[in-house]
Amino acid sequence: MSSISVPAQFPSRDVSITKKRVVKLTLWPLVAATFFMVSGGTYGTEEIIHGAGYGRGILILLFLPVLWSLPTAFMIGELSSALPEEGGYYAWVRRGLGNFWGFQEAWLSLAASIFDMAIYPTLFVFYLKQMLPWFGTANHGIYAGLFVVVTCAALNLAGIRVVGVTSLWLFFLLSAPFALVVVLAPFKLGTMADPHAVPTATGLGLLGGVLVAMWNYMGWDNASTIAQEVERPQRTYPQAMIAAVILVALTYVLPFAAVYLTGAPSALFGEDGSWATVAGALGGKIAGFEWLRFLIVLGGMMSAFGMFNALVMSYSRLPLAMARDGMLPKVFGKTSRRTNAPWLAILICAACWACCLGLGFKRLVTLDIMLYGASLMLEFVTLVVLRIKEPELKRGFRVPGGMTGAVLTGVFPLLLLLLAVVESNHETVLGMNGLLFGALIMFAGFAVYLVSNKLRILRAKPVVAGKAEELETA
Repeated sequence: MSSISVPAQFPSRDVSITKKRVVKLTLWPLVAATFFMVSGGTYGTEEIIHGAGYGRGILILLFLPVLWSLPTAFMIGELSSALPEEGGYYAWVRRGLGNFWGFQEAWLSLAASIFDMAIYPTLFVFYLKQMLPWFGTANHGIYAGLFVVVTCAALNLAGIRVVGVTSLWLFFLLSAPFALVVVLAPFKLGTMADPHAVPTATGLGLLGGVLVAMWNYMGWDNASTIAQEVERPQRTYPQAMIAAVILVALTYVLPFAAVYLTGAPSALFGEDGSWATVAGALGGKIAGFEWLRFLIVLGGMMSAFGMFNALVMSYSRLPLAMARDGMLPKVFGKTSRRTNAPWLAILICAACWACCLGLGFKRLVTLDIMLYGASLMLEFVTLVVLRIKEPELKRGFRVPGGMTGAVLTGVFPLLLLLLAVVESNHETVLGMNGLLFGALIMFAGFAVYLVSNKLRILRAKPVVAGKAEELETA
């Protein structure tokens, strides 16, 4: 199947998008969108320093990009340059491993999104309450979270370019307060030290710090699902992945290194949101107003909003791509005539996430990593399989080291994921062992696919090698 062909059963209004010239995402908006799909800024890393201390915490944040992010970015760079198809990682796995595993790849990603996406509006409200306590009473917080869901859905309906440009501006705005932290810290050398501070343990420890850092460094493949809406994807994706890895690592490490110079004890970073307290102490008061604390809190709201906004763009392309392949009912393939946005998929996904707002989900780091990691390993396997099955496939970027390099690229991510699996055995989710809970979600994907095939609910098309390189000039 050609990567730019469209199933014949779709109405012309749904498929004309591949034939007309539309506005596409360029390099820096893609870098910004990837930044939010992966990171969203320094927020959420506080427990790494609190649990592991400055020295080990900063080392974790420096080495994880090399052992975890860079191999993943290399894999994504090769597959996205070779197969820049809508649906990204789902399309790669389906082409390399067949319909069954392609469906499992999408199932794992969408199942993980249920646990992941509800937290971002909650984080938005968490920071909003620090400025306006009224949102912490009654159901006001849920209404504010619903505002985030509706607004991000509207931005995504307006088209991918709007989301990309919004992400770029949000990146600059939320990064500004941390840039001020880095600039101000040298003027406060040793002034925030507390000689009476007693080191406290959180129980997080080194392994916990690594797991939290993995969570903060994961999600690189999310940007791949919009490949057909990116300008010159064969060139743009590898460049965007490398740039985003460097950018995310710098936004994590530099602020912590700067605060370390002030002598502030690591115990200050006790929980998510601690950056506001640290910034308040660092910036001081002007006319009784903690100006830097206010900017950090405002940045936290923008971070949560930006992450949700970018991930709506990513996840909504999965149902679209699956519908075109006959892996979901074709109604999910409906797109806007004006903006190409998969409007029905956006609305259905947004409605599902909105229903979860009142449940108060905690961030289940090990479960997120477990589900995401299973899908990621399928992608690394696909990288090797496609090297064997389609050696002549045009690749704008290749993982260095030939076949050996392609195999070894997945080794360190696999070892880190095994740590998450071991740790999940000590977690409890809904009163159930975390490892068992994650395994049940995975096996449910097998059951859904097999039952749907038996009842002929799915009309999956056979996987045929296409010509993804045609997209370079499309």
